[in-house]
Amino acid sequence: RQSCRRLAEPQSGPKPDSGGLPEGVEYIPTRKKAKNPMKPVGVAWYSLYARTRLGYLFYKRQVKKAREQYPQGHSTPQACHFPGVKILPIPVLSNNYSYLVIDTDSSRAAVIDPSDPVAVQAAIEEEGVMLEAIFCTHKHWDHSGGNAALHQQHNSCKVYGSALDAIPELTHPLVDREKVNVGCLTFKALATPGHTVGHMVYVLDGRPFSSPPCLFSGDLLFLAGCGRLFEGSPETMLASLDVAVGLGEDTLLWPGHEYALECLTFASLLELDNPALEQKLQWAIQQRQEKRSTCPSTLGEEQTYNPFLRTHRPELQAALGLRRGGGEHPDAFRARVLKEVRKHKDLYKA
Repeated sequence: RQSCRRLAEPQSGPKPDSGGLPEGVEYIPTRKKAKNPMKPVGVAWYSLYARTRLGYLFYKRQVKKAREQYPQGHSTPQACHFPGVKILPIPVLSNNYSYLVIDTDSSRAAVIDPSDPVAVQAAIEEEGVMLEAIFCTHKHWDHSGGNAALHQQHNSCKVYGSALDAIPELTHPLVDREKVNVGCLTFKALATPGHTVGHMVYVLDGRPFSSPPCLFSGDLLFLAGCGRLFEGSPETMLASLDVAVGLGEDTLLWPGHEYALECLTFASLLELDNPALEQKLQWAIQQRQEKRSTCPSTLGEEQTYNPFLRTHRPELQAALGLRRGGGEHPDAFRARVLKEVRKHKDLYKA
């Protein structure tokens, strides 16, 4: 009990204002001398999860528990339609999303990050489509665990991803900016290391369908958040996030997890006077109360409230107590800001 009390002792300095938090969510301060949560136990756990069969067995247990807890999925899926294309989010595990992207004229389809092959196969059958491609953003089991079963069931299906990640069943390694066609759908792979060394995102070209580009971001970028830096530096992740931002403000963001409420609540502790953030948080609370998905957002929206995309903003820098050093390169300073935001998020508990 004494140990638990020490964990809750506040840091020196004023306690952040919790007025922006939704009812029932309490700010829990971190220890003054907090260590990197990935060291040393976290590093060992990550190695076991990412590189051994124990990780796969843990993933299988996650799948089983999620099917029992969420027999209809953790969220109500809401399909997005454009002329000639349909994007169907598939809620899997406890907070992941897979995506079935359909060329409605030819009924050919691709799936992104098929975490639970049973849920994905059910969607394929319900839509009556032919699965031609699996696009895997990275090797983690909660994104790649369904590759083998789906590839076995759909023999002609190709599995795409980076050769730098140990992606299960990979048949077609991709390089940065390589394009893949599935029916009339054109996907462009972008190398976005940081979360893992071979993390890739996929951008659906919306021009043939009179739609915005669609970014399937895996664990690079979430609504109001970004992935942990398991295998990359802040500088690497910053460069990858800049690649995403460069796609344009109208780009639709389809993230790999339903993390909106947690990420927005955390962001509200950093920027207490951000109307866009407050409005989005209230919207997300309502969505999640009704078990509705919070995706997609747009990259333009994200830049108004996502702290990981606001490292250049003076108000965020001031909130973190950071100032650019004399002679410090702007991008080096932004990477330092990103590192600090990520550290706070890793230690944050809601």
